[in-house]
Amino acid sequence: MDKKDHFKIREATMSDAPIVYDFIVKLAIYEKMEDQVKATIESIKESLFVRKDARVILAEENDQAIGFALYFKTYSTFLGKANYYLEDLYINEDKRGKGYGKKILSHLASIAYEDKAERLEWVCLDWNKPSIAFYQKIGALPLEDWTVYRLSGSALKDFAKKEKS
Repeated sequence: MDKKDHFKIREATMSDAPIVYDFIVKLAIYEKMEDQVKATIESIKESLFVRKDARVILAEENDQAIGFALYFKTYSTFLGKANYYLEDLYINEDKRGKGYGKKILSHLASIAYEDKAERLEWVCLDWNKPSIAFYQKIGALPLEDWTVYRLSGSALKDFAKKEKS
């Protein structure tokens, strides 16, 4: 980070919904999943700022949004307490390498620690080698013996209907 760059992290507000949407689209393009984006600015407003399903922080350089992180609480039955899950972290490509990702993760770790959580977890695509190297450098470890499962779309709908009959 250059000394002339002023960096800050702040909580997103309802008026930031278009910015959050733009970062979601950029992340989807980076992950080669843009065809899967179903979110809209209106759905973001409703889910994040009305229902408060998750929280978003924005990273700003010189008062311009350059990245975001979306996270929410989870619960560990084994620990008997809430923890945090980082759903998405994205920094504009031209702003990477300045230490901003580390600052965002440190900020989230502080939130989790101050809330007495013992975990901050996330997933990473296997092919995303730069992110994997970064996560390992800060001390994050991949979980062994765990596989993520997902029930979605018609499978979710069909299964939900079967359980009611």
